[in-house]
Amino acid sequence: MPELNVNPFMDRIIKVFCPHVRFITFEHFLDMMSVFSDAAPINVKASYAFRIYDFDEDDMLSHKDIQELLNRLKSHNELNQNDCDEIINYVLLEADLDADGFISFPEFEQLITKSPDFTRAFKMII
Repeated sequence: MPELNVNPFMDRIIKVFCPHVRFITFEHFLDMMSVFSDAAPINVKASYAFRIYDFDEDDMLSHKDIQELLNRLKSHNELNQNDCDEIINYVLLEADLDADGFISFPEFEQLITKSPDFTRAFKMII
């Protein structure tokens, strides 16, 4: 799939949808396409997005997870570490409602519901 091949989160998507195998089965593919379809409810999309962005798989998005997310998104853009730290601090300020330094799934889900572009961006068309 060209869409998956160029996705900076390809390894995480495969790991989340196929956690115990090294290849995508037809059932995994159907699950993935269902989540990335326009018809998937926002809470389902948010759940999978959270798991994809939780790089250390500790059920929390930390400074380190957000840094990895930025590194994958910025590609060759000219963001220095100070810019990244400023973005991370802003994300934590906006989303970390209990100010514990982490974004839990409920906090992430609340952030996603404020983002009208999320459902448009979190999809694949084949």
